[in-house]
Amino acid sequence: MPQDHTERRVVVTGPPRSTNRASGYYRPRTEIDEQTTLGHTYVRSLMRTQLRAALTVFAILGLLVGPLPLLFAAMPDARRLEWAVLGFGLYAPLVLLARWYVRRAERNERDFVRLVEDR
Repeated sequence: MPQDHTERRVVVTGPPRSTNRASGYYRPRTEIDEQTTLGHTYVRSLMRTQLRAALTVFAILGLLVGPLPLLFAAMPDARRLEWAVLGFGLYAPLVLLARWYVRRAERNERDFVRLVEDR
């Protein structure tokens, strides 16, 4: 009897047992979506940077507005000066602080998205 040395093909119809990830495949977005410890760390770092910006603005605002009652108490007869300082003198610094804070918050979020998307 002649022996047939051709190999027999096997067809597998079931789902694969494991998925092979390419080496170096890493998705921080997946870590955040699945709420893993690493994802929690990413979100916590964003929250920390946003809080740091907010506390900086709050401290500058406190230093800017805090001494005003003492200044006004030292000059009891200067009612018009008080209104001028409160109405006009504080407006520009408040607008500049608000603008700085919004730009800083947007930059923090942009950096976070770049960190999550680039890897």
